[in-house]
Amino acid sequence: MNILVVGSGGREHAICWKLAQSPKVTELFCAPGNAGIAQVAKCVTVKATDVDGMVSWAKENAIDFVVVAPDDPLALGMVDALEKAGIPAFGPRANAAVIEASKAFSKELMKKYHIPTAKYETFTQLDKALAYIEAQGAPIVVKADGLALGKGVVVAATVDEAKAAAREMMEDKKFGESGSTVVIEECMTGPEVTVLAFADGEHVRPMPSSQDHKRAYDGNQGPNTGGMGAISPPPQYTPDIARRCMDEIFLPTIAALKAEGRPFHGVIYFGLMLTPDGPKVVEYNARFGDPECQAVLSLLDSDLMDIFTACREGMLDQADIRWKNQAACCLVLASGGYPLEYKKGCPISGLDEADRSSVVFHAGTALKDGQIVTNGGRVLGVTALGDTLEQAIANTYAAAKPISFQNMHFRTDIGRAF
Repeated sequence: MNILVVGSGGREHAICWKLAQSPKVTELFCAPGNAGIAQVAKCVTVKATDVDGMVSWAKENAIDFVVVAPDDPLALGMVDALEKAGIPAFGPRANAAVIEASKAFSKELMKKYHIPTAKYETFTQLDKALAYIEAQGAPIVVKADGLALGKGVVVAATVDEAKAAAREMMEDKKFGESGSTVVIEECMTGPEVTVLAFADGEHVRPMPSSQDHKRAYDGNQGPNTGGMGAISPPPQYTPDIARRCMDEIFLPTIAALKAEGRPFHGVIYFGLMLTPDGPKVVEYNARFGDPECQAVLSLLDSDLMDIFTACREGMLDQADIRWKNQAACCLVLASGGYPLEYKKGCPISGLDEADRSSVVFHAGTALKDGQIVTNGGRVLGVTALGDTLEQAIANTYAAAKPISFQNMHFRTDIGRAF
């Protein structure tokens, strides 16, 4: 089969890396890809958000199956457009991807179907949002309704901080139209974990749990990022909690979307808070998380192409899905200044040595005059396994040691900061 993966980050590199191991995949393409992805797939110069361009390229190049990995093209209806053109695709249609594209929609869905989540209100008028913040007090969470590259959530420690966040989103349009509506919710407490799950519209098969590290600096300090590293599985996600999540959150969510005429086919991301009152949903995403994907797919011991096909065809309950009895850690090496301003085009050294003891997934890289250089905020995701979580963490940091580029920045406490 000729397979096309849409996207250009570390998540897409992990997906391509795993698909390249499938005997069913004869040719693998990625649009637009990056310097690391180019080592396992042919990169194509079509923007991930160019729905018409992607459909045209897929048709012209006899693509048999397309994996739409990022949030934006899913929300724009790329899967719908591909299937309309007769090209099978992996990922939710736009009417199901709305669980990520609109936080207001997802909160209303949870309220209607009694899925545990934080108490909240939705606002389209700034003065009413500010009055609600004043009345509720802090800590409090302010969320832009739409997609904001993983940065549209502010956990405010003070009322003033919350009000400033609401003004930035609604008045200053920091996230464009994504912040025209905001969701303001109570600040839940407890360990935060991610569970990615395959879904075929009716069945759900959770992957090993994971834990992302969002803050830029050690000790969970600094601004929110797209993720500075991930571990899988975290010790807090016990078998008892897993059973509760399946019964109270995972199955009810898939059933709710089906009941609403929005069957979900693809990967659904459950962002969970393990509160004193039990697990609750922080957020849904309509795709693999990044960098959770890199850690979790490293543990997959089955053919990913078979699983993608089963999700699309409603046969997930019969799919062979096996996982290594190990732990994984992904460490993000970022450009200095990320998630704010940072420099691009810095040569990267040490990749070959790091690759000997880990898998180095490329996120923001490019090829310039035969040299791999930085081309984004999150540059690389060094990922290693171990028989224990501690061993996986140690192996990852050891593997990352040879890598360097100008102003390289990373957290030193991945897996130890909770």
